[in-house]
Amino acid sequence: MNAPGESSADRLLARRGVQRVPTDKLELFQLRNFIDLALCAELIAMIESNRRPSTIADDIGDRYFRTSETCDLAPDHPAVHALEERLLALSGIDPVYGEPVQGQRYDVGQEFKPHCDWFNPHGQDYQTYCAVAGQRTWTFMVYLNAVDAGGATRFKTIGKSFTPETGKLVCWNNRRPDLRPNPNTLHHGMKVRRGRKYVITKWYREMPYI
Repeated sequence: MNAPGESSADRLLARRGVQRVPTDKLELFQLRNFIDLALCAELIAMIESNRRPSTIADDIGDRYFRTSETCDLAPDHPAVHALEERLLALSGIDPVYGEPVQGQRYDVGQEFKPHCDWFNPHGQDYQTYCAVAGQRTWTFMVYLNAVDAGGATRFKTIGKSFTPETGKLVCWNNRRPDLRPNPNTLHHGMKVRRGRKYVITKWYREMPYI
């Protein structure tokens, strides 16, 4: 049985269609057609209706580091509930360990420069973000649409890129086997060159997220 806030390679690979990226540097997976077109459309509409400029922890003063827009999705909305049910069935992680679902919108030229999702233990905002629920464990990300050009997610240390496809899920373990943050999870939400990109992100923590 997995620890609270944790999934596992065995759990994920038990789901038909899940593919693991062949590397020993991190646990990284993809699953095409994780959610259907109708649910993607509902989630896109929610993002469009309530988006705001994205922010980052430990702001380094680069105003162009993350230029997308973000939306916190209402947990009681039927579309969000349907997504959460699918995530639970796949990951096995109790929802109380999850942060609220976020949506992101990337227009032409927008990006999220190379970063890790875990919080830097030496960063100025570490205590602010981790005092209650602890470090991030897993990231589950879902592309809601295909992009005309650009917008891939590139894991730089292993040279692997994921192209946005409607309903495709990409997920990874943010930690090493010894539970330290894994720097090999460094990834880049690359610039959209043509079209627009919509993404859903779900982060999980070591302890219940209050």
